[in-house]
Amino acid sequence: MQSFSCLTGVAAALPLVNIDTDKILAGQFLKTTSRAGLGVHLFHAMRYAADGSDRSDFVLNRDPWRGASILIAGPNFGCGSSREHAPWALLDFGIRCIIAPSFADIFYNNCFKNGILPVLLGAEAMQILIAAAETAGSAAMTVDLPAQTVTLASGAVFHFDVDPDRKRGLLEGRDEIGQSLMAIDAIRVWEAATGDRWGRDIVASDLVDQDLR
Repeated sequence: MQSFSCLTGVAAALPLVNIDTDKILAGQFLKTTSRAGLGVHLFHAMRYAADGSDRSDFVLNRDPWRGASILIAGPNFGCGSSREHAPWALLDFGIRCIIAPSFADIFYNNCFKNGILPVLLGAEAMQILIAAAETAGSAAMTVDLPAQTVTLASGAVFHFDVDPDRKRGLLEGRDEIGQSLMAIDAIRVWEAATGDRWGRDIVASDLVDQDLR
């Protein structure tokens, strides 16, 4: 997983309510287990006309936002199905940070697992960020994970909270499995000391609970 520390980039505003994972990446593009190549299909129904041409009214089809690495989203972003392809498509497009007033829980968790930083900010801060992102001259922002801040071109600074374990995972470029493997030596020592006794104890406990022992 790619690490995340400090990102300066163009922010694109898409402040719509309830953008679900099907809008992020439609079902017809889920027939792959590869994370590469999905960015071209991101927001397909909103981004392309019926003939496949770019829609000029969609933010990611216009400069400078076609090169955005930060997405300013609306409430309940990522609702709907749990498809992990949605954050894959965002990451493949180049989005490394999504800022919203709220996220769907599963999507929020999947972002951390795929190297995307989801940032929660209040309504007042969101309005300021949206206004800045909608103006080409002020669309650049800096997201500093160690400092937990979002800084606008105007100099305005907004602080955000993030779980310490998830923060460390992004800074180190490790998901939960990667973080667990950091303790592999201790895990092997524990396994050698307990053998299969721990597994037998769990099975015996389950049998007692079911009155089957």
